[in-house]
Amino acid sequence: MRDFPINFNVNCPATQFSKGGHSVFFFRASVVFVFSAALIASPAFATRAHRAHASGHARVSHRAVRRHQLHGQTAIEPARVTQIQQALIHEHYLTGEANGNWDAATEAAMQKYQADQGWQTKLMPDSRAIKKLGLGPDYSNAINAKNSSFGEPPPASSIPPVQSAGFADAAGVNH
Repeated sequence: MRDFPINFNVNCPATQFSKGGHSVFFFRASVVFVFSAALIASPAFATRAHRAHASGHARVSHRAVRRHQLHGQTAIEPARVTQIQQALIHEHYLTGEANGNWDAATEAAMQKYQADQGWQTKLMPDSRAIKKLGLGPDYSNAINAKNSSFGEPPPASSIPPVQSAGFADAAGVNH
């Protein structure tokens, strides 16, 4: 077998750049730079044509419509308003008869009641006020409420010492 010397003076574009004082690396780097600049600058020159519809009606996107829809409860049911009014009458914050309408007198009475408790008065009615008026949620029909009593818990003295020691250990309280 005969060894052939490798000739590095072959006429190819890479060697021509190196002969002219430029390297292949510089050529490739400049090409990458030009393409990168073109990709970065292209969104700045892109435009979208906004044309009015022929019908003359403004186009409203569905997203804009959904953003302005009201969610949750928008009004209090008349039966619930009657319960609230009766509780406010019982607490002497409202006079007259409960009529089931959330009117200015009912709103003012609820604001006064909430202000006297030190709660907010802008949003109506506050859940703490409803609970304090005795109108909180009714759990008597809950699944785990059958055969239960909602009375006060037994006094601590009736808890067996072993059990109370377990509670204390779990809570990290020293005796």
